[in-house]
Amino acid sequence: MANQSGCGCQNKKKKKGSLPPLSLPVKLTLGILFLGAWFAVYSKLLPLSHFITYDLLGIGQGSRQGAAIQFFLYDTPKILLLLTLVVFAVGILRSFFTPERSRKILAQRHPLVGHGLGAVIGIVTPFCSCSAVPLFIGFMNAGVPLGITFSYLIAAPMINEVALILLWGMFGWKVALLYVATGLTVALVAGWIMGRLQLEHLVEEWVTTSGSSATPLTIKPDWNQRIDLGLAAVREIVGKVWLYMVAGIGVGALIHGYVPQGTMAAVMGKGAWWSVPAAVIMGIPMYANAAGIVPVVHALMGKGAALGTALAFMMSVIALSLPEMMILRKVLKPQLIAIFVGVVGSGILLVGYLFNLLI
Repeated sequence: MANQSGCGCQNKKKKKGSLPPLSLPVKLTLGILFLGAWFAVYSKLLPLSHFITYDLLGIGQGSRQGAAIQFFLYDTPKILLLLTLVVFAVGILRSFFTPERSRKILAQRHPLVGHGLGAVIGIVTPFCSCSAVPLFIGFMNAGVPLGITFSYLIAAPMINEVALILLWGMFGWKVALLYVATGLTVALVAGWIMGRLQLEHLVEEWVTTSGSSATPLTIKPDWNQRIDLGLAAVREIVGKVWLYMVAGIGVGALIHGYVPQGTMAAVMGKGAWWSVPAAVIMGIPMYANAAGIVPVVHALMGKGAALGTALAFMMSVIALSLPEMMILRKVLKPQLIAIFVGVVGSGILLVGYLFNLLI
């Protein structure tokens, strides 16, 4: 009896000590307060970075060291703030697009509509190296055509929400919008071409003979739960990429402060016709998180690299990285991987030359 009584007391203490879940009105109120604080801090980042670098630290303006430190102190909190806000919104948006729901939508659409839907869903659903194979198998088992599956697989890593946030913060909404538009175009056209080539025989046989990897649809969340999912996305994604992001900004700061402008303009400028294919080839064997590669692209452009060349480099790192291809080898035969790289690489080349021509 004594033991039972002790257990009851402990349970009561736990209930007293635990905080009740917040209601939706409380969460909305806290969200409004957070947005106000967010905008107040964001608007002061540039003068604060100048004050710390040149006044507090006493580094001379115009020096290489000062340029590098001010770049780092300004871009790091700015991107973290942007990342937190937009990842929260994307986390809520993703609650409407589970992988199972995406498969069901794509399996029942006309091929032309399916390519567009596949590319759009690829932007808003989670994608990483570890999910590439199970997603591919699930799509094939659900009856999604191969070409539409590739539109999804191309758009998901290429149009990365982290890359979009960083591009918006560093170059403005016009460049970010062009990035989304060109990435979608590559995904649509490449997926359509691969679908027309009828390459199903180049998929490993065990993929189509294995059982469906579909999971039952979960209960539709309410808005209180969607907010929790947005917060969980911030903890997961920001917690996973912040170190890559800081490292990338650090590399970008060194390039911004110490690499001569003429050197980068000669290697990745508009004048060299070979700069775009060279950038794509250099990017393929690399593996970098989008949060780490975009700040480097920013610094390269600040030193004279052309926008199209820099974006081609970034897209090849994100969409055609060698580790990604090695993972896809589990479900695709080498010939299909070669075709995939060739089609997507050609699309990235066209994007690079187009940006260099227009901007």
